[in-house]
Amino acid sequence: MQQTWPGHPYPLGATYDGTGTNFALYSSVAERVELCLIDDDGNETRCEVTETDAYVWHVYLPTVQPGQRYGYRVHGPYDPDRGHRCNPYKLLLDPYAKAIDGQIDGDEALFAYRFDDPDFQTVVNDDDSLPHTMTSVVTNPFFDWGHDRPPDREYHDSVIYEAHVKGMTMLHPDVPDEIRGTYAALAHPSVVSHLVDLGVTAIELMPVHQFVQDPPLTEKGLSNYWGYNTIGYFAPHNDYSAFGTRGEQVLEFKSLVKAMHAAGIEVILDVVYNHTAEGNHLGPTLSFRGIDNASYYRLVDDDKRHYFDTTGTGNSLLMRSPHVLQMIMDSLRYWITDMHVDGFRFDLAATLARQFHEVDRLSSFFDIIQQDPVISQVKLIAEPWDLGSGGYQVGGFPPLWTEWNGKYRDTVRDFWRGEPDTLGEFASRITGSSDLYEQTGRTPIASINFVTAHDGFTLRDLVSYNDKHNDANGEDGQDGESHNRSWNCGVEGPTDDVEVNALRARQQRNFLTTLLLSQGVPMIAHGDEMGRTQDGNNNTYAQDNELAWVHWDLDEEQNALLAFTRRLIAFRADHPVIRRRRFFNGSTSPANGLPELPDLAWFEPNGTAMGPDAWNTGFARSVAVFLNGEAIEEPDVRGRRVTDDSLYLLINADADDIEFSLPDADFGAGWSPVLSTDTDQDLGASYEPREQVAVTARSIVILARLSAVETESALSAPSPAAAETPPTTRRTRGGRTQ
Repeated sequence: MQQTWPGHPYPLGATYDGTGTNFALYSSVAERVELCLIDDDGNETRCEVTETDAYVWHVYLPTVQPGQRYGYRVHGPYDPDRGHRCNPYKLLLDPYAKAIDGQIDGDEALFAYRFDDPDFQTVVNDDDSLPHTMTSVVTNPFFDWGHDRPPDREYHDSVIYEAHVKGMTMLHPDVPDEIRGTYAALAHPSVVSHLVDLGVTAIELMPVHQFVQDPPLTEKGLSNYWGYNTIGYFAPHNDYSAFGTRGEQVLEFKSLVKAMHAAGIEVILDVVYNHTAEGNHLGPTLSFRGIDNASYYRLVDDDKRHYFDTTGTGNSLLMRSPHVLQMIMDSLRYWITDMHVDGFRFDLAATLARQFHEVDRLSSFFDIIQQDPVISQVKLIAEPWDLGSGGYQVGGFPPLWTEWNGKYRDTVRDFWRGEPDTLGEFASRITGSSDLYEQTGRTPIASINFVTAHDGFTLRDLVSYNDKHNDANGEDGQDGESHNRSWNCGVEGPTDDVEVNALRARQQRNFLTTLLLSQGVPMIAHGDEMGRTQDGNNNTYAQDNELAWVHWDLDEEQNALLAFTRRLIAFRADHPVIRRRRFFNGSTSPANGLPELPDLAWFEPNGTAMGPDAWNTGFARSVAVFLNGEAIEEPDVRGRRVTDDSLYLLINADADDIEFSLPDADFGAGWSPVLSTDTDQDLGASYEPREQVAVTARSIVILARLSAVETESALSAPSPAAAETPPTTRRTRGGRTQ
C-alpha cells in the first residue's frame, strides 16, 4: 500500500524534493481525483487524492522517485451541454508534467464517446485509455549548469536562425547515426560550429513542447512534423531525445542549451499556447478536457458542446481564465529559470490577446507579462495574426514585443519578382517599417524581418517555382500563405538552363542581401543559406522525411551561397549603420569636413534625389540609398558616439542592366565597391563623384565611402589591383566608436 501524506497545493505538477514527490492538480469540477502510478509493465496503482485547497487537489508520496510514470483519473460531471467532460475511464496527463513518456495510438478508448454514436456526445465511452495513451513522468530538477550564462544579445545585434531539431540534424554526416534527429545532435560540435561560422546569434527552435501525433496523419503514413499540436507545456518533446523518455529528455535539452550558450548563441522557443492537441468536440480526451473542460477552453456561448476556434485546430485556450493564464506564465517562467532559454516566439499570438471576440492589445495576457520580472526580460516575438483576426495584426502589440513582419516578407518578395507599385513600400520595409511600429513607441527592432520561414517555400524554391507541388502530403490543404509570391525565373522547377540557374542564384543572393541590410532583426530559415529545396512543396507540416530535412552534401553553387551568406552576416555585424537602434529621422552630422548630410537619402538611378513623382511611378524598380555612418544618434552601451562607414546601396530589380550615377562630391570624395550580388561582375577599385556604376539586372551593389586620403590613394593605384580582391570579398573598415 502506497504511503500518502497531505502534501501542498503549490507548486502545481509533480515536484521531487530529493526525498519524495508532491503532486498537485487544479480542477474546479472534480468530485474525486485518483493519482495513478504506472509501473514498467503498465500496471496501475491508484492513490486517492483527498486534500483540496482552492480547487487544487494535492498529495505527497514519500517513496516516489524521478522516473516514475503517472497520470490522473478525474471523477466529475460528464455533461457536454454545460461544457463538462469528465470521464474517469481516461488516464489524463498532468498539465504541469515536466516529462512525458509514450505517444497515443488513435484507439477508440482515447475518446470520451463511442464512434458509432450518431451524436458523438451522449454515449459515454467506458473503455480504459491507459494502454493507448501517454503518461506523465516525475523528473529530477537537479542539473549541473556550471558557469552557464545567457548570451543576452541585444535585438539590434541579433541574427535569428529558425530551425527544426530533427530536420536540422537527421542528415548531418558528422553527427553519429544513433543521435541524429535529437537534442544531442543539435548540440553536436559540428552543428554548433556551422551556426558559429555562419554568424547567427540565436537559434529559434520549432515546437519542442511535447506534442501529439495526429491519428489521421499516421494512418496515411505521415506525421505531425512541425509539432504545432502541443499537449505538454512543461515537457520537452520525447521523440527528440537520444537517451530515454523517463526524464532523460529534460537533461538532454538542458545540455543543448548549455552548449549553445557556450558558443554565444541564444535559444528561442516557438511555443503554441493558443490551442492544444485535444482538438474540437470530436477530439481525444488526453488531459485538459477531462480535468476541467470549461475552465481550460473557450466554448461557444450559446452552445457549450462546441469550442470557439480562432486557430483552425479545433479549440482555443480560454485566456480569460486565471488558471489558464497561471499555467502559461508558470510554463514560460519554468523554461526561463529551469531550462535557461532566452526567449519565445508565440504561434498565432493574436489568439492569446483575445479576451472576447476582438484582439485586445491590453488584454490580461499582456498585462501579466508586462509586470513579470522574469518573462518581461527575455525576447518576446509574436506571430501577429490568427484565423479570427481577419488578416494581419502586424503592429498592434505592446512595446515589449517584437513581431514577425509578414508585410516585410510579402513586399520584398513582390519587389524582387517585379511586381509594379512596390518601390515605396519596399523602402519603408527595409528601413524598419516605422509606419507599423513607431506609433506604439517601438523602434526598428520591433520588426522581425524574414523572406522565408518554415511555412511556405524555401528560399531556393521561392525562385524556382510559381506553383506549389504538395502531392507528397496526401492532401492539398493547410497552405501557410494565400499566395507564395514566388517567381520561377522562367522555368518551373529544376532546369539545365545556365542563364536561368544563374538568375536564380542571383535572386537568392538578392533576398539574403536585402534581409541583412534592412533595419530590424533578420531571421533566416534553416538551410536557406545552403540552397535547401523541398521540390516545390510549400507546406511540409506532415513530411518527416528527406523532403523536409536539411541536406548537407553541397554542390559548388550551394557552397558558394553559404560563403556569401557568411560574408553578409559578418558585414552586418561590422556595420552599425545597418543595425540602428532608432528609426531614421532626417538628422544630419558633419563627416570628415563634408557638408552636413541627412542620415538617410534616396536617389534615382540618374543621381537626382527621389521626389513624389519618382516614388509614384508604377514601373520603377530601381533606387539608390545613402546611409550616413556619421549620423547615428544613439550611443553605444558606454554612452560613446558611434560612427561607421557611410554606404551607398544600388538596388536594381529591373529586368535590364542600369547605369547608376553616384551623388556629387558633397556626399563623398570617392566610393569603393564592397559587394555585388552579381558575383561575376568586376566593379573595379573605386569611383569618383558623379561617376557611373553599371549594375546588372536584378542585382545589388554596395559601395562604401572613402576618406579623402583613401580616395587619393585609390585613384592613384593601378587599375589591375581591382581584380586581386573580388567585390564580394572586400571588407570596409567597419563600425568604430569615437
